[in-house]
Amino acid sequence: MALQAAARSIGRQIVLVSGLVVVGALALTIAWVLHQTVPQERLEQVAAAGQGEVFVSATDVVAGLVVLGVAGVVFAGLVTVVIARRAVRPLGEALRLQRQFVADASHELRTPLAVLDARLQALQRRIAGGAATADENVTADLARLRDDSRALIDIVGDLLEAAGGDPAEGATSAGSTPLGDVVAEVLRSMSVLAEERAVALDQQGDAPVRVAVPPASLRRAVLALVDNALGHAPGGSTITVSTRVEGDSVVLAVTDHGPGITGIDPTRVFGRFARSESPAAASTEARSGAQTRRTGFGIGLALVREIALRHGGSVRVAATSADGTTIELALPRADAAD
Repeated sequence: MALQAAARSIGRQIVLVSGLVVVGALALTIAWVLHQTVPQERLEQVAAAGQGEVFVSATDVVAGLVVLGVAGVVFAGLVTVVIARRAVRPLGEALRLQRQFVADASHELRTPLAVLDARLQALQRRIAGGAATADENVTADLARLRDDSRALIDIVGDLLEAAGGDPAEGATSAGSTPLGDVVAEVLRSMSVLAEERAVALDQQGDAPVRVAVPPASLRRAVLALVDNALGHAPGGSTITVSTRVEGDSVVLAVTDHGPGITGIDPTRVFGRFARSESPAAASTEARSGAQTRRTGFGIGLALVREIALRHGGSVRVAATSADGTTIELALPRADAAD
């Protein structure tokens, strides 16, 4: 409502200023022409002779129009600057409120996440010290929960830092992160969802390589790609996450065996709120009784693109068809960046 009111106000101001400029230009032009006419004595002689013509020098008229035109342009420019500043004021306020909300929400989440991590750590110590008993599966699940809690703390810290300034500022101090370790950690975390859908997760790749991306951002990008693949992979299939080195870049490829990208241009899937599944396909799948896919909001791949661009990388749909989709994320190598 504030933006609509601002747009209406700006429209009225532009109409008013345009009218004032036109009227002012006409008035100044008439005044200039009258000022440049022949002297009063000549006017009286012309009037006495019954002649209704007044002679004006063409050079004076051109000079006057040029001066008036320049003055009108300068005046219109100054008024436009003032109107533009008033126009972006509601947008600036909205951006300020958005950043404040992200900062407040992130700050409020840090404490309960820290408490959760501390409790998990204390439970791990009790089991390790013999004060509590647990089998190997429980111990492994507890370790994964601890990893997930630390990842959430890193993500909240990233959000809090991004809300306080330009996210691109952190790109210069990205550091060095082992890509294979992050991929393995993400696959362990997503294995629970994969088992529910009877989908296998397979990691393939070259020798260990490091990328110039912070761990939290890298984990978010890999997690979003794997989560997107899980949302489209049919039961009994395999999602392959592979890495390869291409010059100064490392390419992470995530391949699923879903129906492919439908209902949208593959180049647009990285836009916010983009959805690849068409409503007709969804209704057909529901009528056929097939396993329903996990729906998303079209934000995950957009975040992957933002992370890639922020750190000098890129992301693209390498292939898509009825046999599956492959999305490739290219990131700079840490040793190449140094």
